[in-house]
Amino acid sequence: MELDAVMLARMQFAFTIAFHIIFPSFTIGLSAWIATLLVIWRRTGKDHYRDLAKFWTKIFAVSFGMGVVSGIVMSYEFGTNWSHFSLVVGNVVGPLIGYEVLTAFFLEATFLGILLFGWNRFPPGLHVLAACFVAVGTLFSAFWILSANSWMQYPTGHAIENGIAVPADWLAVVFSPTFPLRFFHMVFAAYITTAFVVIATGARYLLAGTHKAHAMTMLKMGLGLAVVLVPLQILVGDASGDDVLRYQPAKLAAIEAKWEAGTEGPVPLVLFAIPSDEEERNYFEISVPRLASIIVTKSWDGGFEGLKDFAVDDRPPVLLPFFAFRIMVGLGVIMLGLAFWGGISWGRGNLGKSRLYLRLASWSWPIGFLAVLSGWVVAEVGRQPWLATGILRTVDAASPISAAQVATTLVLFVIVYGIVFSAGLIYINRLINKGPGPATMEPPDGVPNRPLTGATGAEAETGTEATAGG
Repeated sequence: MELDAVMLARMQFAFTIAFHIIFPSFTIGLSAWIATLLVIWRRTGKDHYRDLAKFWTKIFAVSFGMGVVSGIVMSYEFGTNWSHFSLVVGNVVGPLIGYEVLTAFFLEATFLGILLFGWNRFPPGLHVLAACFVAVGTLFSAFWILSANSWMQYPTGHAIENGIAVPADWLAVVFSPTFPLRFFHMVFAAYITTAFVVIATGARYLLAGTHKAHAMTMLKMGLGLAVVLVPLQILVGDASGDDVLRYQPAKLAAIEAKWEAGTEGPVPLVLFAIPSDEEERNYFEISVPRLASIIVTKSWDGGFEGLKDFAVDDRPPVLLPFFAFRIMVGLGVIMLGLAFWGGISWGRGNLGKSRLYLRLASWSWPIGFLAVLSGWVVAEVGRQPWLATGILRTVDAASPISAAQVATTLVLFVIVYGIVFSAGLIYINRLINKGPGPATMEPPDGVPNRPLTGATGAEAETGTEATAGG
């Protein structure tokens, strides 16, 4: 692999977007969780839910700030590293991103201050309303970003004038064929990601014997969402596969590592292999006969196009989407298992009593983030060599800058991001260590009553609040 300016620019954008997507995928779900807690508080009058909402709002504030910082950097990269991209498709993509600022960011920014600092300064009803508006704003943000990205995946509603894409039908631009399912797939992923962070935090408190009442609420509400959304997400993901079959057959061929030309079936499902782009074959392949036909085409003998049906220059790299897809699916299966194990325990009245389950659940907090990152690798690498399919290739979109310039900024980004985001994550962990309220005096059976690792005894007893959002 030659590290020229284009490849380095791709690595830089991949690095920054990988950091950025972590935070929206958390704050979209977290804002909805906070709004739900506050609505329940207003309906029941129980301060227990308000305390939880206040606790998670502090974490939301830090995550939201890091998401904004990482997102701003990407906007500059469009101009510095991908100026030809801005020239060719900016008339279409630019307004979509602008709509995201006008509808989502302004809405969030307007009501975020009330949510963060209005606990004792505004009427409770207005404070709850602000939380709901912030949650709606994050959904608007996901809507417009997914709309822009889906148009790049499969452009519609545009015309080409002098090599420049211009909008011809804005409804067709906004609602390109792959957009609806991709939007729901991403939103569900964000909610599931947050659910498992909440589940893991509740399990962590129960294992430590602190904040038992708050922990059980987190565990139950997180599991309730996961039990519903994880199976639904699997169904949405399967339906999204139908869109990939219809609109992005080269991406599907890469995901399935299918090299043979022609649409004749049946097609086996490759469970494991080492795909080779150079030799156009799979090494060490382990596959299940006909299973790809059943999953992809919903028929026993169905077939779909292979990579050799496309010119070499029009094929995506195979290795990354192939493995990323399997990692995403594997993580989905793990989440399904954890959700239903917890749901069954809850139904039997044993939730929170199995140390094995609590231990596994406490380790599950990164699982949603890893699944989101894997899914984006599939989506973005799978559409290569195009930035806007059929309109602009990645190699033609780069700015006329040197490899040394891009390499220098890439190294600086890695250093700065490493420092800033490590500090942010450490601070979030400290907030979690301090917890939402006083430590529980009656821990679960067999669990010692002690503070979490990293929390002092005084913090565990008083539930000292951090300054963010307080």
